[in-house]
Amino acid sequence: MALSNPRLPHSAAGKTAPAEAPAAVTLGEHLRDQLRRLCGAAGFADSGRGSGRPLFDLLDLLGAAVGRPLRAGPPSPSFVCDDHSPAEFSLAFTAGGPVAVRLLVEPGCAAGTLEENGRLGRRALEELAARRGFSTQPVDRVADLFFPPVMRGSFALWCAMDLRHDLPPGVKVYVDPRARGRERSAEVVEEALRRCGFGGAWPALRDRAMPRGPDRDEILFFALDLGGWDTPRVKVYVAHHDFSAAEMDEVSHLLPGEPAGRAGEFCRAVGGGPGRFGHRPLVSCLSYTERDREHPSAHTVHVPVRDYARDDGVARDRAVAVLRRHGMDPGVIGPAWDAMTSRHPRDGVGLIGYVSLVRSMWQPPRVNVYFSPEAYAVRPARTAERAGEGRAR
Repeated sequence: MALSNPRLPHSAAGKTAPAEAPAAVTLGEHLRDQLRRLCGAAGFADSGRGSGRPLFDLLDLLGAAVGRPLRAGPPSPSFVCDDHSPAEFSLAFTAGGPVAVRLLVEPGCAAGTLEENGRLGRRALEELAARRGFSTQPVDRVADLFFPPVMRGSFALWCAMDLRHDLPPGVKVYVDPRARGRERSAEVVEEALRRCGFGGAWPALRDRAMPRGPDRDEILFFALDLGGWDTPRVKVYVAHHDFSAAEMDEVSHLLPGEPAGRAGEFCRAVGGGPGRFGHRPLVSCLSYTERDREHPSAHTVHVPVRDYARDDGVARDRAVAVLRRHGMDPGVIGPAWDAMTSRHPRDGVGLIGYVSLVRSMWQPPRVNVYFSPEAYAVRPARTAERAGEGRAR
């Protein structure tokens, strides 16, 4: 999912150049064209109206924002992507399996306040649920925690969908634990886990994934699966500021039986450095299911490759390398790049935002590659000096 860190100012990443687009192109046209091509690259036939249709339904949740010309700028300072695009794409790879396409959107991106953003987001989610025939009850169960009368934090609600070749689409909802203030985020997540039946998971999550306190191990997102999932998940995302690859290994051992060193090795491979990440933070995602209500069923490490690479050519090469290392076919990466942009990978950095490794107790490993639409800006590639400032330490 999108993991732009709200605490990292966009200016800290360097100046951005405006994305090139004809004056008449709207946000909806830009995103739909990218989505159609990306679905085709991943092998979804007739992606405009056939098997890819659910993802186009998700784009419709952006409401009036889809008709906004790109030249008018983003409808709000959305934190989905660095250039404030209110949508993000990703590809999910497994060894020997087909590639899944995923889309995340901020339905309330055109709202003027977080409170209105939340209202628009929940209304859009309910409309999608009615159209797709799933229940929003898991969100309703915790709604008062994440949608108080006066909201704080960085966003209200994000909605994502997985398009899979052999299964019905799965919907995911992300909400902000800082909605009642950053100082209460741990309290909010503890109560949300309890209401979802995972209260017993909190002590280990707190002590082992957030041992350095909220300033250094910061809870970013609380997420819920809705719709067509065999085993729905509750997920907690934690940003680890100034973290090492070895420390990420320690967090990954929350997953029973996780091999020593695997998470740290992945961090080093994607980050391109010896092990410490002092710029944009590494992010952990701990997933819980009814199979075990005290221990995570999966752990994901998200590496912000865009802040530890000179340009997207380097980021793309690292994504290809880790896919091969995990026995996955990287052949889709080239067509996926072409689906997203016509620019050369060396001419910017940030279209490939994150690369992540998912380890699960009951599913094969997965590598996810995240793509920004670059609807509004392209971050220039770093010079040798700036690349040295951003690399993993």
